[in-house]
Amino acid sequence: MNKLLGQRLVAPSILSADFSRLGDEIATVMDAGARLIHVDVMDGRFVPNISIGLPIVEAVAPIVHGGGGALDVHLMIVEPERYIARFAGAGADVVTVHVEACRHLHRTLAQIREAGAAAGVALNPATPGSALDEAGAWCDLVLVMSVNPGFSGQTFIPESMAKVRAVRALLPDEAAVEVDGGIGPANASDLVAAGANLLVAGSSVFGDGDAAARFRALSAATRG
Repeated sequence: MNKLLGQRLVAPSILSADFSRLGDEIATVMDAGARLIHVDVMDGRFVPNISIGLPIVEAVAPIVHGGGGALDVHLMIVEPERYIARFAGAGADVVTVHVEACRHLHRTLAQIREAGAAAGVALNPATPGSALDEAGAWCDLVLVMSVNPGFSGQTFIPESMAKVRAVRALLPDEAAVEVDGGIGPANASDLVAAGANLLVAGSSVFGDGDAAARFRALSAATRG
């Protein structure tokens, strides 16, 4: 498992970055201390929107890896098993698939590890943590979606806090708990207290203003 997954980190999501200057946006937050860069891949089928794919992962991987970081790729797509090897080959260090999209989850997670990446499982808001009763032992990371996937800038679903606690209790100590959606300084410390160690932040980092300052402020909030 990538050693960064055991740390307490804010993972800026480039979905909210300025794509006309994406390399500069990533360099800015990495210079501010970011080490895990989150990439949301959407297919217009599993979620309503279509977003970035393999060419962007290939383009930003040298920037992220050159800065000592890792690429955290979240596949919000149907049939993710068809693309795992290609995303890992493009530079993904973590590949996360949705339990709702995988008919044979154990096989898919094994496929991710065979491709050389850490294996993650994501849960939509309506999917209970108990979906991991078996799969929790097979993954390196669980991503709790605290908004409905597919759009940036949504409001945090309050019930997600209890779900984070439940997921943390289900997993082996070495597995990471990541949360994505509606995260900011107001709830970051509570999420860490609930058991999350990786917080994905898009608009709260790459929104209006200084991305480096916003990243530092959110990182400080995770430390209480």
